[in-house]
Amino acid sequence: MKVFKFGGASVKDAAGVRNVAELLQSVGYDNTCMIVSAMGKTTNALEEVVKRYFENEDFEKTIEEVKAQHIDLAAELFDNPVEVSNEISQFFDDIVSFLRRNKSPNYSYVYDQIVCCGELISTKIISMYLNSINVKNDWLDVRDYIKTDNTYREGKVNWALTEESIAKLSSNGFYITQGFLGSDPNFFTTTLGREGSDYSAAIFAYCLNADSMTIWKDVPGVLNADPRYFSDTTLLHHISYEEAIELAYYGASVIHPKTLQPLQQKEIPFFVKSFINPTEAGTEVAKGQPLDPKVPCFILKREQHLVRLSSKDFSFITEDKLSGIFNKLYDYQIKVNLMQNSAISLSLCLEDKYDNLERFVADMNEEYKVHEDNDVLLYTIRHFDANSDKVIANEKELLRQTVRETLQIVVKA
Repeated sequence: MKVFKFGGASVKDAAGVRNVAELLQSVGYDNTCMIVSAMGKTTNALEEVVKRYFENEDFEKTIEEVKAQHIDLAAELFDNPVEVSNEISQFFDDIVSFLRRNKSPNYSYVYDQIVCCGELISTKIISMYLNSINVKNDWLDVRDYIKTDNTYREGKVNWALTEESIAKLSSNGFYITQGFLGSDPNFFTTTLGREGSDYSAAIFAYCLNADSMTIWKDVPGVLNADPRYFSDTTLLHHISYEEAIELAYYGASVIHPKTLQPLQQKEIPFFVKSFINPTEAGTEVAKGQPLDPKVPCFILKREQHLVRLSSKDFSFITEDKLSGIFNKLYDYQIKVNLMQNSAISLSLCLEDKYDNLERFVADMNEEYKVHEDNDVLLYTIRHFDANSDKVIANEKELLRQTVRETLQIVVKA
């Protein structure tokens, strides 16, 4: 069995869906489980629906716009789109119905019940289209297979139940299912975190004892830098699991951090390839192979916050005080991407995904002097050399830290 994963960019329009079909016919799809994300920017649009709902604004207009986009796409794909259009309409009618009857004030719970529809709709359209051109497949509702707790928006996988459910699938077949989603013990939808579709693919690969897993992207493989931000990039042909985990930890966007752990446990080879040029080799991530070529790898994280805490009375920031600080960061779900401490100060480069930074700073002000630099950039350079930091030559440097082969620099945006 092999596992394929296609992201939203690969199925953003009718041409993209046709390209996926041609790719499957080219590389083969026997004994394959295919994980697909929501189409294009659908997730962002559905997030806007949730936001408008909680702000008591008109959300139905946005729903109608997204519905129309999917129906228009279906009209391009199918000679007779009536059946698939009815399926699409039903999904969006269910969204409206849910929001009208919902009584829960839990934003994350509502988020998961609404945003999940993007993946459900995209896979339904793709499955029906492939069947219509005689690429026979079975559509699966991933919520019947990936089981989690009820931590909405960041569902924790129940591996025992998940493995038991996925193991029931025949190893002979072609399945299409959703990334990003799971279900809790009460069968409410959960999501696995943004970019969690890669993780979904890894879960299926692990539970199916897959021969390989391939993520199909709009880039030729894993590059040493994001071409959106760096002009000179190099394709990495081979990466070890350990190196890939390091890159993912520091924020490399091609690989989701949680994706690699289940693959490494069973030593399942993992490929990143281009859906534009599917016959090219791409990048292979596997056990024990050195970085090839060995070049500096650049990672840029935007929308970071540099927070400096210093003692009001010049007392040391000792282990007990560090424990209190990090407990608060954990409570507020704020991610630490860099830390540097001295006897009486602590600098933290933070990622505030859930907009809790103000509350954290208010708590810290009770005991420390706090200085903030908001909306800063964090550069991480793996395997840096003497010329690597020239990428930030024209930016104001706020903090620099070197650990073995990794250089991190915080600069003003």
